[in-house]
Amino acid sequence: MTLHDMTEHAGEWLRGEGPHSEIVISSRVRLARNLAGFPFVNRANRRQRLEVLERCREALVDSKLGVCALWVDLPASPEMDRQLLVERHLISRQHAKGGPESPRAVAIGELETCAVMVNEEDHLRIQVLRCGMQISGAYDQIDQLDDALEAKLDMAYSPRWGYLTACPTNVGTGVRVSVMLHLPALRLTGEIEKVRRAARDMHLAVRGFFGEGSEALGDLYQISNQSSLGRTEQEILSDFQNVVVPQIIAYEQQARQALVRYRPSLLDDKIWRAWGVLTHARVLGAEEVLGLLSHLRMGVNLGRINTVDIRTINELFLLTQPAHLQKLTGCEMDQAQRREARARLIRRQLGTGA
Repeated sequence: MTLHDMTEHAGEWLRGEGPHSEIVISSRVRLARNLAGFPFVNRANRRQRLEVLERCREALVDSKLGVCALWVDLPASPEMDRQLLVERHLISRQHAKGGPESPRAVAIGELETCAVMVNEEDHLRIQVLRCGMQISGAYDQIDQLDDALEAKLDMAYSPRWGYLTACPTNVGTGVRVSVMLHLPALRLTGEIEKVRRAARDMHLAVRGFFGEGSEALGDLYQISNQSSLGRTEQEILSDFQNVVVPQIIAYEQQARQALVRYRPSLLDDKIWRAWGVLTHARVLGAEEVLGLLSHLRMGVNLGRINTVDIRTINELFLLTQPAHLQKLTGCEMDQAQRREARARLIRRQLGTGA
């Protein structure tokens, strides 16, 4: 697998399948871990970061783990490649930044369901992504990987506090559970505040498509726990599987049915207007496209339109982003050129010609 291969399709976690996939785009479980005997990344010097990087690389490239189909040395990678990894949710924006003085890398598993950032905020940020509502499956996979890595690496752990991490909110289990939700009906009906209130009541974070610091473009929201201290992994997982996500799914389903029953003209206008613009526009901006794809995706899930499938729409959420567009065309483009290329790509993907 190479970075070039990634530009041809979206990751397996975006294939549009799995339980409740009409609303739950993906499930993610992430673990924060640090090596014992080394300062945290923000306090370590370059020599210490290099040693951490090499120890982690040796552990991660072990073929028995099955986690490293691709190892990317980020300081040696062009900015566009790093942005591509951000767009694919394989590294954070923070991890993409920095020069050669900041040794860091990412190990990416086959099908992109697993990625391990080395020397981000913590020495190791391990994540597993699954399509749809598959929190338990993601946790089982990451738990096995965590055990395998601990057999090779001595992790920083306190009998009193649990796993030690750079940010106090991750101390304890070091686990962060999140789901990416598509909530267009709640926004259209003006009830998206229900989600924010529910999240606040349960001390959860609500973020946008690209995580921390990003906006909810395309009606895509990431919901995650804010702390792990004092709670077991199973308690955190149970909250998401049995309380948090089912409640939000119910809100969105009710809002969609309200649109179908009471405002069908508004609903169909949003869907078919999106289809018309996407299949005929010659110039399209990135944010505009996400909003249009959101309406189209809802239309497919509600059976209001059958001219496109969910996987194609999900892939377009990624392939229309700036770095993907430029990698697909094989050249750097300014904003105006990207807007034209984006419109051509969408028309081609939706089968309406180039």
